[in-house]
Amino acid sequence: MNKTFDRYSGIVFFAIGIAFVFGSRSISTSAYGSNVGANIFPMILGSFLALLSLRLIYETFRNQQKEARKKQQLDYKRFGIIFTAAVLYALLLEPIGFVLSTFLFLMVGFQTMQRGRMIISIVISAAFSLGVYYLYVHVLDGSLPGFPEWLGLS
Repeated sequence: MNKTFDRYSGIVFFAIGIAFVFGSRSISTSAYGSNVGANIFPMILGSFLALLSLRLIYETFRNQQKEARKKQQLDYKRFGIIFTAAVLYALLLEPIGFVLSTFLFLMVGFQTMQRGRMIISIVISAAFSLGVYYLYVHVLDGSLPGFPEWLGLS
C-alpha cells in the first residue's frame, strides 16, 4: 500500500462525500408514491463515504510506512473489468432491474478480485441484492426497478 496515495485519495473522497451530502439537500424530499425521498440515498452514501475517508486518512497518519518505497504495479486489467462492469451496471439498471443488475455486478466484482469461491460469491451477491431491494422497496416504501417483465416475476 502506498500511504501517500491513500492519504490524498482519502482527502479527495472526503470532499466528494461532503459534496454529495450538500448536493442532496437540493434534491426534492419526496417522490410520487414513495415515502423515501430522492435525497435520502445520496445523503446517506455521501456521509458513509466521508466517514470512511476520514478513517483512511487517520490510518495513513497512524501507521507510518516502514518499508522502503517500492514502485507498485498498477493492475489495469482488473480496473478495466470493474470499470466496464460499473458502466454496464448503470446502463442495464432499468432494462433488467435492480436485483439482476446488482447481482451480476457483484458477481463480476467478486470474481475479478478473487477467482474461485463461486458459491460464496453467489450467496453474498444474491443476499445483498435481494436484501437491499426488499429493505428499500418494502420496508422504506421506496421505488427501485424490479424484475424485467420477460421474467414474469413482476
